[in-house]
Amino acid sequence: MDLWLLIVFGFFIGIIASMAGVGGGIFIVPLLTLFYGFIVKSATATSLTTIIFTAVASAINYARQKRIYYKTGLILVITTAPGAYVGAWLATITEERTLGLVFGGFLVLVAARMIIDVLRTKTQSKNTATTTDSELIKSRKTIIIGIGLSFFGGVASGLLGIGGGTLIVPIMAVALGMPIHYATATSMFTMIFTSISGVARYYQSELIDFPVALILAVGTIFGAQVGAHTSKKVSGKNLSLIFSIILTFAGINMVIKHW
Repeated sequence: MDLWLLIVFGFFIGIIASMAGVGGGIFIVPLLTLFYGFIVKSATATSLTTIIFTAVASAINYARQKRIYYKTGLILVITTAPGAYVGAWLATITEERTLGLVFGGFLVLVAARMIIDVLRTKTQSKNTATTTDSELIKSRKTIIIGIGLSFFGGVASGLLGIGGGTLIVPIMAVALGMPIHYATATSMFTMIFTSISGVARYYQSELIDFPVALILAVGTIFGAQVGAHTSKKVSGKNLSLIFSIILTFAGINMVIKHW
């Protein structure tokens, strides 16, 4: 498949990734492995490199909308960044088939949890934050739980090349009680630091295809702007549902490929 199509793919991936607060790796990894012949390890490394640009572009737009919890995000980075480095290291020593199955199974499980939460809760107000950033960090118990869980979000980011949003968003929304619209925005902010940490480890193993990562980034940067703008117009319940459907689709594809 032609490399120029990566810009088109990247654009649509950027839209969905920015709306859902994920890096887009749940689509980039399957795309590179299924259509461009990448091994999973190289696909995850290249995906995580692209996510740096996606996260920066999304965070800039969300910052203008004042939807980022900077204090909470930076506190969670304390564990997500080291976790990403550990995850990237694990990816370099994990068997190819095992890594693919773990990736797919992980996405399906997270999707199931999100769907259950959507069915159990009422529609959230689109832009109303029930807890401010300052109030949230004052709750030591909540923050400690968030920091602990975020480490695994970082590991997933580095191991699977996904940026960490697939775990960080549920952690922020469920464990920390952050409204979904603020959780997706803050997730993109923390993803900048998490992705850089994971990429640093992958770079040492020479698994990154920089030309492909940069071509994808051209599309995701523009798509991320569209996604961040569209996100504020979607209800919290629908945004969570979109997020869940995305995860299910990508997870099943990966499991089928590596079964």
